[in-house]
Amino acid sequence: MDPALAWAVGGLVLVIVELLTGTFYLLMLGVAAFGAAAGAWLGHDFAVQVLVAALVAAAGCYGIYRYRAKNKAEQMPSLDAGMPASFENWIDPGARLARVRYRGASWDARVEGGEALEPGTTVYVVEADGNTLKVAKKRP
Repeated sequence: MDPALAWAVGGLVLVIVELLTGTFYLLMLGVAAFGAAAGAWLGHDFAVQVLVAALVAAAGCYGIYRYRAKNKAEQMPSLDAGMPASFENWIDPGARLARVRYRGASWDARVEGGEALEPGTTVYVVEADGNTLKVAKKRP
């Protein structure tokens, strides 16, 4: 198979998968593969193709990272923000790690602020960070 065609097919697959995920990082990898396909079409050897793909991918991913960091305040808040949860117990009081009951299940939580909490105290979700909640005593 022609290397330019292989790079183009790989780029097309990455762009299609990106349409299903919506993260934009796969889009940058797809664009990088198209850049490598252009290098192959122009007759450059494989090392140059990989270098082009790596540089375009790195620049694109860094650009997305900077854009998201700059506009973090303008992004939509978590759907869980402001919802009440019930404090259950401390896992590690020094690190402010606890268990809270939220939506009928027990969750790991990082407690913000320095308040002492007793079991049954109502805390409020600030945001969800993966499968760990950030909670605070006061509603955000």
